[in-house]
Amino acid sequence: MLGILKGKKKKKKEKSKNSVSYSVSADTKQFANGVTDIKDIIAPESIYVDFNHIKIGNKFFRTIFVSGYPRYVGANWLSPVITFEHPLEISMFYYPVESKGVLDDLKKKITEFQAQLASDKQKGKVMDPTVMAALEDANALQEKLVKGIERFFQFSFYITIPADSLEELEATTKRVQGVLGSLLIVGKQTTLQMEQAFQSTLPLGVDKLVYVRNMDTSSIATTFPFTSSDLTMGEGVLYGINKHNGSLVIFDRFSMENPNSVVFATSGAGKSYMVKLEILRSLMFGTECIAIDPEREYKTLAESVGGEFIEFASGGSSKINPFDIPTYDEGTDNEIVENALGSKILSLHSLFKIIFGEMSNTEEAILDKALLETYRLKGITEDTSTHKNEVPVMEDLYKVLMGMEEAESKNLSARLERYVKGSMAGIFNQRTTVNLDNSFTVFSVRNLEDVLRPIAYYIILDFIWTKIKMSLKKRLLVVDEAWYLMTHPDSAYFMYSIAKRARKYYLGLTTISQDVSDFLNSEHGQVIVTNAAMKVLLKQSPSSIDKLSDVFHLSEGEKRLLLSVGVGEGLFFAGNNHVAIKVVASPTEDKIITTNPEQLIKIKKGLDKLEKPKIQPGRKIDINQIPKVDSKENPKLQNQEQKQPQENNQKVEPKTKQAETPKKSIALE
Repeated sequence: MLGILKGKKKKKKEKSKNSVSYSVSADTKQFANGVTDIKDIIAPESIYVDFNHIKIGNKFFRTIFVSGYPRYVGANWLSPVITFEHPLEISMFYYPVESKGVLDDLKKKITEFQAQLASDKQKGKVMDPTVMAALEDANALQEKLVKGIERFFQFSFYITIPADSLEELEATTKRVQGVLGSLLIVGKQTTLQMEQAFQSTLPLGVDKLVYVRNMDTSSIATTFPFTSSDLTMGEGVLYGINKHNGSLVIFDRFSMENPNSVVFATSGAGKSYMVKLEILRSLMFGTECIAIDPEREYKTLAESVGGEFIEFASGGSSKINPFDIPTYDEGTDNEIVENALGSKILSLHSLFKIIFGEMSNTEEAILDKALLETYRLKGITEDTSTHKNEVPVMEDLYKVLMGMEEAESKNLSARLERYVKGSMAGIFNQRTTVNLDNSFTVFSVRNLEDVLRPIAYYIILDFIWTKIKMSLKKRLLVVDEAWYLMTHPDSAYFMYSIAKRARKYYLGLTTISQDVSDFLNSEHGQVIVTNAAMKVLLKQSPSSIDKLSDVFHLSEGEKRLLLSVGVGEGLFFAGNNHVAIKVVASPTEDKIITTNPEQLIKIKKGLDKLEKPKIQPGRKIDINQIPKVDSKENPKLQNQEQKQPQENNQKVEPKTKQAETPKKSIALE
């Protein structure tokens, strides 16, 4: 090895003997000094250093160093600074420190804190909470350093603010310090050291200030300025585009610990649009979908994919008898079959609490007796063989209550009379005429009065839940405007029980609400949110953002995002991960699911009605069976096709306005 190295040196010397050296005369050097160099081209005209700013050419600069940090921080906590609207030059310096010296210093500090607390206690003074918190942190850090869980670092953080004028510099400095203050960060100007501070934020990796703060590994990791989460799975439904990095948000909700989801947004923010898009794409994978529609928004979607649209109204033909007892298949659990009548009576108790309001214990006992008698008169008992007999209707219960001798029964029959003979007769007093045999079924309650909607919601949900328990299939149940159910404790509890048990029956419950306060103020509403592995927050109102922040633990940046985003934009939570999302639909999907009045008028004027495809109930829906508009029958579309390429052959890309990326320089050491 040494011989090889020596040989190389000899060759180098021989080469140097053969090389030609040139000498530069004094006149040539003097001439070169008068020629424009590259340094002369890039150098500013002047540099003026003041005590609180520096002026380079026509630009003003001021540097802030961070001297105080919050006690607890999370991932991407510096995002408001990194994504500040004004260009900033940011430098971070990391200095590893030997653990041995740190442990010795920690031991001294812990002794000092303990001595100070002991002295205050001996003198009868109130112990300083700041010292107590510092002692707790020091003990925790000491334990982690000894076990090798953490390492110790010193960290420097500098921000240089550029501006075109001194006034702009002052205004921007106040805004930056305001953002730092909102993050509990103490930022100070590098007074009388502006030149060294400016050099420290140049992309040279040189720290000429060395204003350091002690941090452990976990704290240092949170200062990494570029964080982005991906929610792209190998299979599932496309929900939209990740606004952090432009990737696709493809997610299979049935792969989570439970497939439930909640969607909160203000009116017109696009919550129903997103859920309808999920339904349309889930149908392509063979998922059976059921929706409760309060505003008839799902009708076009149901007709387009060959689904069934069931509309409830006083004079309509669609009815559900709340007294129905399910007939289970042979493979059903015997315990469920044997308790069918008992479960139905418990369900009817909850229904009549919604209808009657508050009931005394005596009234509840009389109602229970009347329900059993009503079924007995039809020959239905606990014996499962009698469950195939004709079930009673609400009028039968009314007659039983009228025939009872107790005064409370007369009161109950009087309160029930309007649903049997009064203005609300014919809605809940008929035999069932609907079924769930279709791949997509929509129950509409738009034509019902607000006072009847909670009752209708409960009856429909009970009917759906009973059918779901009869057979195991991959299903989605969408409850739009679920806050109607949260206004009554019994209906709220029913929703809560479905959310808790849906996973066992391969059901994904989607709860949509624009009234966040009513939903989250309910104890059962909070449990529904807790039992949802997938959560979507679109644009929110200032009155509800604080409540959402407490429930979902939103950062200040996320709160500002939800207050300022556009339609169809917000936060998408999946388990412990969440990203900013923009919901995007293809032009064909958009025509089917849109509820924008202006867009609907244009579609009615310019397009033919969407034809209902011939899809047999229970079959998977193929995207090719969704109708397409024939341009030959519509001259307006024919003119548009001459100007634009066909949508089927064109890649759909979202047109998102990209914000200007702030200029930043990060130096690591």
